[in-house]
Amino acid sequence: MTAARTANPYLEMDLLRFSTAGSVDDGKSTLIGRLLYDTKSIFEDQLEAIERTSKQRGEGYVNLALLTDGLRAEREQNITIDVAYRYFATPKRKFIIADTPGHVQYTRNMVTGASTAELAIVLIDARKGVQTQSKRHGFIASLLRIPHIVIAVNKMDLVGWSEDTFDAIVAEYTEFAEKLEVGDLTFIPMSALLGDNVVDKSTHMPWYDGGTLLHHLETVNVGASRNMVDFRFPVQTVVRPHQDFRGFAGRVTSGTVTVGEEIIALPSGRTSRVKEIVTADGAYDEAVEGESVVVTIEDEIDISRGDMIVRSRNLPTVTNRFDAMLCWMSAEPLDPSMRYIILHTTRQAQAFVNEVIYRIDVDTLHREDSPTLGLNEIGRVDITTSQPLFWDAYARNHGTGSFVLVHPHTNVTVAAGMIRGEVKAAPRHAAGSPATGAAPAAAAGTSGATPSASPDAAQRVSPGVVWDDWNVPRPEREARNGHRAAVLWFTGISGSGKSTIARAVERRLFARGCSTMLLDGDQLRHGLNGDLGFAPADRTENIRRAGEVARLFFEQGSLVLCTFVSPYAVDRATVRSILPEGGFVEIFVDCDVETARRRDPKGLYAKADEGRITNMTGVSAPYEAPSSPDLLIDTRTSSEDEAVERVIAYLREHRILGT
Repeated sequence: MTAARTANPYLEMDLLRFSTAGSVDDGKSTLIGRLLYDTKSIFEDQLEAIERTSKQRGEGYVNLALLTDGLRAEREQNITIDVAYRYFATPKRKFIIADTPGHVQYTRNMVTGASTAELAIVLIDARKGVQTQSKRHGFIASLLRIPHIVIAVNKMDLVGWSEDTFDAIVAEYTEFAEKLEVGDLTFIPMSALLGDNVVDKSTHMPWYDGGTLLHHLETVNVGASRNMVDFRFPVQTVVRPHQDFRGFAGRVTSGTVTVGEEIIALPSGRTSRVKEIVTADGAYDEAVEGESVVVTIEDEIDISRGDMIVRSRNLPTVTNRFDAMLCWMSAEPLDPSMRYIILHTTRQAQAFVNEVIYRIDVDTLHREDSPTLGLNEIGRVDITTSQPLFWDAYARNHGTGSFVLVHPHTNVTVAAGMIRGEVKAAPRHAAGSPATGAAPAAAAGTSGATPSASPDAAQRVSPGVVWDDWNVPRPEREARNGHRAAVLWFTGISGSGKSTIARAVERRLFARGCSTMLLDGDQLRHGLNGDLGFAPADRTENIRRAGEVARLFFEQGSLVLCTFVSPYAVDRATVRSILPEGGFVEIFVDCDVETARRRDPKGLYAKADEGRITNMTGVSAPYEAPSSPDLLIDTRTSSEDEAVERVIAYLREHRILGT
């Protein structure tokens, strides 16, 4: 049985979230107070309180700005500091307002308030004209992909209701906005203090034939930025009240899903079908964007917080590296050597800012070289994460295209980001492309979740190069070799025994007449990877190159044995993604650090203890152990011969080797 959805007309009304911004003293709080007052959305005791405060301050009018300036510091200084949220409704629509600060040092508050808005009101004082902050807030609104921007030219009463003044502001801001990606730009002359063109039509400006601000708010298209196509369900928690029920709770970030639809769980790639959609009001046949639900599926799949459920033929991009725009919110500048924490949907990982590609001068929108970003600065960056994220470009999907960075020691949010797309091998300063331009949204189904043996979007490709098929296809080589090709990826900390086991396995396979190749981390660092160090970005590049070499031997029909510490799970997942299903076998050679330290076959732990080696995995750098390897070998309890037999047995069981 499915529950009937609530038919309350008020609950079914459209909701418009909008923000206000502008320079200091442009009248943002007064405008919101006027909207609330003229729509009769305040209580009598609130009105009495602001009348009393206005009188105590010797003001000859009721200061409606006091309705939103709730902090004592705001009332004392007559400015807005924090983001103030207010709610009101008319018979046509419900509204949530975010009143954001005008001071440049509170730009981060403006980003926070506008991040969920569908419309932005940028106020301009008619006496001062277009200011730097007016441009800054318009730029941020376009960066956040807010579909509707209203330029409210306020305080027209102080310039004698001059049409020429209004036209000059319209011309100047229109010229500036042409550099941005703004879909809908509207100009309204008004006086928030007197109420002209806010709720009621002004009698002082007969030359203006447009609508009032409220009319625009009530009639503007709502939902233009909502993504109702791509189903994305980040899992917040697993709900298991008893042994007969196991559901996955979360909020539908975008799209819709119905009972019976086929879904894929990421990152595992396992498929199933939706069995039930449960809410506090009962079971529904469908869940839509914005709803918080519990989803149950027909099959037993290991899904936990941070995973994502998506439609089987509509996948997000799955990578650990992407191109993003970053708004820096901390007084402490961006530190490229810092291992920040990234929060993306319900997933958390470590993040490294590989490079600040450029910083944007908000006044001119010019790009500037900079090694870092300071407070309230905005720039384009290249980011690598320790785990793969499941994302869409922000231009396509705000929910899966946005993230925040958190300082690992203070837990302070230091930046907000919008994902542009995958990192491309393009010039750092591509001529002609706007600073705010986002990369085209990833096509449905092109991601690391559906690996292929030929180059895909996750691989680097030189400009102007066209893929050509293999001269002798792998199946022909496998037929001649008498076995299937596979990449056996031995991962574990130094001293765990992975190289010893891999060498012994290769000898056994070679004796059987198999085509083999052993790729060892130390050997590759003597040549191909000799230019790389051991910083996180270098480790990632080391494994990327090793994976591409392994793939070449794989296409030769060989059994490729790879022995790399490969400490980051996302790097191992990247190698798996460039091979066909079943072609990558992750073998976790497990061993605790103390045991490995006692073995220390290459003396690395001793050098690390002496300070001669930095970034030593297990000592001063982390190792992300596989959560579900294809084969687990614990060398604390297994001998070398036992380990070799287990690998050979696995290859037989999975028909990589013949019997």
